[in-house]
Amino acid sequence: MVLEAMISTTIVGASGYGGGELARLLDGHPEFDVVQVLSNTFAGKPFAAAFNGMYGTATGDLICAPTSDAPTGELIFLAQESGYAMRVAADYLAAGKRVIDLSADFRLTSPDVYRAYYKSEPAAAGLMEHAVYGMPELFRDNIKDAKLIANPGCYVTASTLAIKPLLDAGMLLGSGIIIDAKSGVSGAGRSKNDAIYKYSEANEAMRVYGVGGVHRHTPEIEQNLGVNVLFTPHLVPMSRGILATCYLPAKAGITLTAAYDALVAAYANEPFVTVRPLGDYPSSKDVAGTNRVHIGLGFAEASGTLIAVSAIDNLIKGAAGQAIQNANIMYGLPETMGLSHGGIWP
Repeated sequence: MVLEAMISTTIVGASGYGGGELARLLDGHPEFDVVQVLSNTFAGKPFAAAFNGMYGTATGDLICAPTSDAPTGELIFLAQESGYAMRVAADYLAAGKRVIDLSADFRLTSPDVYRAYYKSEPAAAGLMEHAVYGMPELFRDNIKDAKLIANPGCYVTASTLAIKPLLDAGMLLGSGIIIDAKSGVSGAGRSKNDAIYKYSEANEAMRVYGVGGVHRHTPEIEQNLGVNVLFTPHLVPMSRGILATCYLPAKAGITLTAAYDALVAAYANEPFVTVRPLGDYPSSKDVAGTNRVHIGLGFAEASGTLIAVSAIDNLIKGAAGQAIQNANIMYGLPETMGLSHGGIWP
């Protein structure tokens, strides 16, 4: 499908890592026209001042406006911290805008769970119920008619896509699932000033955080899977990428071949998910710069544990790329439009 006119687009929070990736990817998109970039930090300056790699591009030449300015685009990408979208989304929707939120404001369906993990009040119930969870591999049909999309978390995307087909196929016990995931430092966001994210602290170091299931992505993963998990994230010294190793207790009699066939069948028609050949496991480098997910599968027979390894780029399939994938679906465009490129290597 080709639209009669390009869709005017606003990016709110454009100078963060997620906003920057949105701008970079949308700059070359044939159907979305970035007409406005909002950033308090770089207000009054060209967008390229925030991301120097955008000099010489149409989006890079745009002058950033403060986030208090009214969005002029028909489609609004919200790339602000959690708490912002729930304050503004209702007004944007009332004005006839479509909204894709990259924060966690509308991801969780339970207000009580949101309060417990985010230590703040959730959005009004009506607004939460209006949102569609934007994981195309699971909710494509709902996304088509959505006005408000809750873009999934990065750890959540990598983990859910590795595990859910095996659960749905009835191959797992449904308890004792362990997710051991590593992320590059860009996952913390551009404004993070903690010492552990500085080069001298992060280089040649690996750190665990969110121990004991307290990380905010835990309830989102559990909501997607319908079972409890033990999720432990780690920070590793790379700029971008996520590698999630998922330990999945299998039911008696399940074989590696059967589980592998279930994964392959589940993603046979998914443009961005690749199930690697048996014995071939992905690295974060394999998907860097792409909207792709690579999944490898192994089996520890002695313990009856399937091991699913999933790799994504946290800033693209884990954020901006998935948001654009959702936008393509919303407007009836080919899902891969603007996102079909392969990985950067080396």
